[in-house]
Amino acid sequence: MNLENICKQVIELTKSVGQFILNEKDKNLTIEVKGIHDFVTYVDKTAEQKLVDKLVQILPEAGFIAEEGTSVKKGDMYNWIIDPLDGTTNFIHGLSPYAISIALMENDKVILGVVHELSLNECFYAWENSGAYLNGKKIKVSEIGKVKDSLIATGFPYYDYDRIKPFMTTLEHFMANSHGVRRLGSAATDLAYVACGRFEAFYEYSLSPWDVAAGAFIVQQAGGLISDFRGENNYIFGKEIIACNNKVFNEFLDTVKTIMNN
Repeated sequence: MNLENICKQVIELTKSVGQFILNEKDKNLTIEVKGIHDFVTYVDKTAEQKLVDKLVQILPEAGFIAEEGTSVKKGDMYNWIIDPLDGTTNFIHGLSPYAISIALMENDKVILGVVHELSLNECFYAWENSGAYLNGKKIKVSEIGKVKDSLIATGFPYYDYDRIKPFMTTLEHFMANSHGVRRLGSAATDLAYVACGRFEAFYEYSLSPWDVAAGAFIVQQAGGLISDFRGENNYIFGKEIIACNNKVFNEFLDTVKTIMNN
């Protein structure tokens, strides 16, 4: 399997579907409510259908784990994990960022990831053992070595508020002991920004596989480290993730692990 060639095809696909999304952004959108603070529009659904239709042609044997459920086919070995529009709430309010996120999983391992942030036309991508790239240029995580010198990204939970008190404690800690905390509203973009060194760390809970699979893989290919809140590897399906450069990871993880798991 030529992963580089497949990645190039996926990048071109995100460009074409991304143009469709951008063409729709100033229209009067019909918004459906999937859950509290959880929205979907015809743009999400149409974009996902376009992605699925083309990805079937690129790799016919692959199945799908897709946010809007356009395809429920499961592949024996390969599965695409796709979010057609990560940051829908931003999109419907005319804010940035919002992104297309596509990962390819072989058995239980991600081997390719593309995150195309549309408002700045920045395409982050990687395939197995490739390193990580942004619009054709190689990227890597930052060299910052201490949390106190780091800029941190996070996201707020949409529905699971059982852990909100310890989460707010982490926010208080990082606000007082870092360069600051940012909440952009697109986990895929947050992860891509860790990969290219704009953030030193990102953490969030109540996430889905399509939010994190591609971005986490790109961080790893850029030299960063990924885990769940316990320092283990259940971050794609475990609904929580930490992503850092390799120098602040242990310090950052220790804080999150101590506070969030008590």
